Amino acid sequence: MHPAPDPEHALEVLTDLVRTDLEACNRLIVERMQSPVALIPQLAAHLVAAGGKRIRPLLTLAAARLCGHRGQRHVALAACVEFIHTATLLHDDVVDESALRRGAPSANAVFGNKPSVLVGDFLFARAFQVMVADGSLRVLDILATASATIAEGEVLQLVTQNDTATTERQYLEVIEGKTAALFAAATEIGAVVADRPQDEAEALREYGHCLGVAFQLVDDALDYSASQAALGKTVGDDFREGKITLPVLLAFQTADEAERGFWRRVLEERDQAEGDLDRAIALMQSRGTLDATIQRARDYGARALEALSIFPDCPERRALAGIVEFCIARAR
Repeated sequence: MHPAPDPEHALEVLTDLVRTDLEACNRLIVERMQSPVALIPQLAAHLVAAGGKRIRPLLTLAAARLCGHRGQRHVALAACVEFIHTATLLHDDVVDESALRRGAPSANAVFGNKPSVLVGDFLFARAFQVMVADGSLRVLDILATASATIAEGEVLQLVTQNDTATTERQYLEVIEGKTAALFAAATEIGAVVADRPQDEAEALREYGHCLGVAFQLVDDALDYSASQAALGKTVGDDFREGKITLPVLLAFQTADEAERGFWRRVLEERDQAEGDLDRAIALMQSRGTLDATIQRARDYGARALEALSIFPDCPERRALAGIVEFCIARAR
């Protein structure tokens, strides 16, 4: 058994492994973003130009190769996964009133909310056109179900926002929906296009699910501990919006009455003053909730690695294992 790639190079290793497929996927993304309505490709290109690691389509491409697929169906489906992801980003930034995305002005900040929502709708529709062209009802079912689950997760987050009574189970339901569902679908369809047995499809789904949860846990910790440059968005966005993420939940659970009063004021009442974010971070650090959140991410990462164990050792499996450490290492 070879060691997993160094986390700093894991994304590069995975990208190199499927580079030809990824280039074909990127060409298809650009091609299918085109529309005679000029604002659509302009706005979509703004988000594409801002970068992005393409982690979700990379997972589809690598999972298909891991399962021995030698055709080209996975390329179009990887593009489909990226369209779904991009559509959700456009909608999320409008809902969250985000000013930054990937370190650059968000599409809604540049073009406005209405165009962002409508172009997000267009990209969802394009994704379903690609799914239908693939012709597999099973693939359509997996990706359509994931799309519905993502929307449910976002709505649940809206419902639990500003509510310090939110439970860890509700929080997990939110991130399993809004983030893990697409990771899980992206990897599962790799086994489906390769026509592999159900146990392999389920293993890849479990890998993607656990990786997605770990990814979001790290993101939620980074919102309170990263620099703006590293995060690619404004630090403290979750705090300003009153989002109840795990670092906050754990801090509230272990707080004394004065601290709970603080959390209720800044999150439930949204009564935030200068210095409140710094105090929130100090409370999390004193209660160890940022470290606890990262440890929870590591636990999910270990489950993701375990799910890969049914596959024989090969470059694709090692690259997928490396991505687990890459996602968690962002917290360093």
